[in-house]
Amino acid sequence: KEQDTSAHLERMKKNLEQTVKDLQHRLDEAEQLAMKGGKKQLQKLEARVRELENELEAEQKRSTDAVKGVRKYERRVKELSYQTEEDKKNVLRLQDLVDKLQLKVKAYKRQCEETEEQANIHLSKFRKVQHELEEAEERADIAESQVNKLRSKSRDISVKSAAEE
Repeated sequence: KEQDTSAHLERMKKNLEQTVKDLQHRLDEAEQLAMKGGKKQLQKLEARVRELENELEAEQKRSTDAVKGVRKYERRVKELSYQTEEDKKNVLRLQDLVDKLQLKVKAYKRQCEETEEQANIHLSKFRKVQHELEEAEERADIAESQVNKLRSKSRDISVKSAAEE
């Protein structure tokens, strides 16, 4: 774009310079006529030359401003391209991090499931042992009750034997 603009402005500059040359030539001719009495024509041509010189100056200023604008936008495009590349790198780093974290989550889930299975096995064993303990305590209570009955009978028998003697 900058080259197109520069080329266009260069063509315009050459055209305007050619126009200035042509007018200068006409001015020279007019001066010759002025010497013969054509002062008004000469003044008109001088005014036109000044007008064209002003236009040329204004066009050169616009050309310079346009080139500055193009350079400014080129810098902005470069900055945005750099930022885009940085953003892409960050996205890749974050995606890598997400992938690693997902693998860790899967590993933790697997560990959790294995731990849960072991906990269920231990709970099942605990309940079995607890049930066996309760049965053993119940048998012990029954046995103790029978022992107490036997002691009581034994005492009664001992008391009766002692009384009979």
